[in-house]
Amino acid sequence: MKWLEMSTENCPVQRTLDLVGEKWTLLLLRDAFNGVRRFDDFRRHVGLSEAVLADRLRKLVAAGVLRTVPYQEQGSRTRNEYRLTPKGRDLWPVLVALRQWGETYVGDPEGPTLDIRHRDCGAPVRVVVECPQEHTPLSPTEVTVTPGPGARPLTERSSGT
Repeated sequence: MKWLEMSTENCPVQRTLDLVGEKWTLLLLRDAFNGVRRFDDFRRHVGLSEAVLADRLRKLVAAGVLRTVPYQEQGSRTRNEYRLTPKGRDLWPVLVALRQWGETYVGDPEGPTLDIRHRDCGAPVRVVVECPQEHTPLSPTEVTVTPGPGARPLTERSSGT
């Protein structure tokens, strides 16, 4: 079965984008990775309306990407902070890859907004695709892609016709 003969209804890229593919969601995750935890801080930094922000945070909590942790400032009501879960932290390489691509192709000529380096040696952090046999980074022309066990044939229903 070739790619154009396969249904994309079960595609993990599509399913991931259904959850985190919206621009504002990715920006909220970016901020969460950089230590933003409180609703008002997200709203101020990302510039979302309260309704849209509440909706995006609610969806990320429901999906298990973020979790809420109650906090209370003196004299105020209890509120929630939003913290990344292990599932959420597993999105870090995705955001670093987006950042890396952005710096290469649409970056600010003055340089990056953030400089991400390995704490132990100081080398810049980058995302690469490699096989577990410790080969050098791979390009798309160096891999074989075959249908997996979840592949399904394309039908009229799954093709959108």
